Amino acid sequence: MKLFLDFLPLILFFGTFQYADRNKEWAAAIATATFGFMVSGGVVGTEEAPILIGTVVMSVITLVQVAVLKMMRKPVHLMLWITLALVVVLGGATIWFHNPVIIKWKPSIAYWALGLSFWVGRMFGKNLLQEMLGGEFELPPLIWQRLNFAWVAFLGLMGLLNLYVAYSFSTSTWASFKVFGATGLMLAFSIGQVVYLSRYLKPEPTDGEQPPERSS
Repeated sequence: MKLFLDFLPLILFFGTFQYADRNKEWAAAIATATFGFMVSGGVVGTEEAPILIGTVVMSVITLVQVAVLKMMRKPVHLMLWITLALVVVLGGATIWFHNPVIIKWKPSIAYWALGLSFWVGRMFGKNLLQEMLGGEFELPPLIWQRLNFAWVAFLGLMGLLNLYVAYSFSTSTWASFKVFGATGLMLAFSIGQVVYLSRYLKPEPTDGEQPPERSS
């Protein structure tokens, strides 16, 4: 369920964009009537309407997710905070200037911001990846450091790849890559990490058996 909720804004963005892209005249009329007051000039054209409507949907869903988590007093993880900030700032700029290029930068900035947080945290002696996964794995410090650098490099490359697709292909192709291509690469990388780390999984204690204490 958590995985579904994490990807919900992305799924709704893609579904809304695809529907609006197939019905551009309708999308332009709806966008102009609904939030024309928010855009420069007050009129949304047929080419930018699909991604603008998708951006609005993604922004609203992300805001709702954060609000619900806060009301339920549950933690809001770092990536969701980064996504919320970028959706509000870049999503707002995309709507106002009705320029789809702005929102296309969001994934790249999100990847780089997360990678930078891993890098900066490590420089100050705080491995964020270890804090996220330390409850599941017992790793030597060198392995945590390698994993941290691997994520920094991967996120940096993902940001560059997103911009390559954004500037080299149509908006429709970029939207498909954002949902399926980027997500698939992220899952493949994560699975590879889990396979590599499987040898370090903490053993499950049997009934009546206390988990082994860590050596100091």
